Amino acid sequence: MEFVPEKGKRPPPVDCTSLILPALSIGNVGQLAVDLLISTWRAERVGYLDDPNVLPCVGNDPYSPVPSGDLALPLEAYVSGSNGPMLIQQRSPIVKGMMIEFAKNLAEFAASSGKKDVVILSGLDFGRWQRIDTSGGSQTYYLSSVNSDGYDDRCEKFGWKRLPEYNPDQKSWNYLRASAEGTSCVEEGFPGEDDLEEEDYYPSLPFSALFSFFKAKGLNVTCLLCYCSEGDNIPDSFHLAEASCKLFGIRPTGEGDGWLIPYSWQTVYGPPPDVSIF
Repeated sequence: MEFVPEKGKRPPPVDCTSLILPALSIGNVGQLAVDLLISTWRAERVGYLDDPNVLPCVGNDPYSPVPSGDLALPLEAYVSGSNGPMLIQQRSPIVKGMMIEFAKNLAEFAASSGKKDVVILSGLDFGRWQRIDTSGGSQTYYLSSVNSDGYDDRCEKFGWKRLPEYNPDQKSWNYLRASAEGTSCVEEGFPGEDDLEEEDYYPSLPFSALFSFFKAKGLNVTCLLCYCSEGDNIPDSFHLAEASCKLFGIRPTGEGDGWLIPYSWQTVYGPPPDVSIF
């Protein structure tokens, strides 16, 4: 993975040791949350990441009210201020079967660029939620590298719950850990889509590979997760963005409630229906 600095922009400050990024999953909640953070924190794009395992794509600037011709690419790096975390936005999926290789490359980039703390944002399939309690609204789940069982006192103080389905001794989690540590001697690789069992669902998601490889590099990793369904996932993205702010002790700086909505969200679901059809 190669970091390509933005022309005419200052490089990321050396004391920028925190990283926030999405893990692609149901509803694209992680990507929407990163969009919201970039817009609200008025983060500046400082470069691009080039990796052969990410499908190519190109688009217009999603944060400017007047398109200036700046192109948006698959992996972009943003920085907010001199002490803010770096944010990586991923706009296209990983080449099928290459998630582990991508996670390896991204973890190597993070470690070599001096990152110490990593936050991964992702959605989970609401249909697999075993203990449903919506009385308090959306619930934040987490997975942390602080302890081997994924538990973190700091996250618990925020009222978040450790992902109960996390089992570091399960075979697929073991495979990810061994692959990340370079000690894999497993004869069988990770199960394919058609061979996944119920217990393989969570380790098969992108956040799990990223978590395993970042952790193997000695970085402090926290996954912030929420259950959702396909559809209008903007409320879920606010939920994860707010959790990220709590974790870093940063308050939203936009107007009103503090959030600055990205301009690209105005066309996320297209124009309203023609009223004549009713």
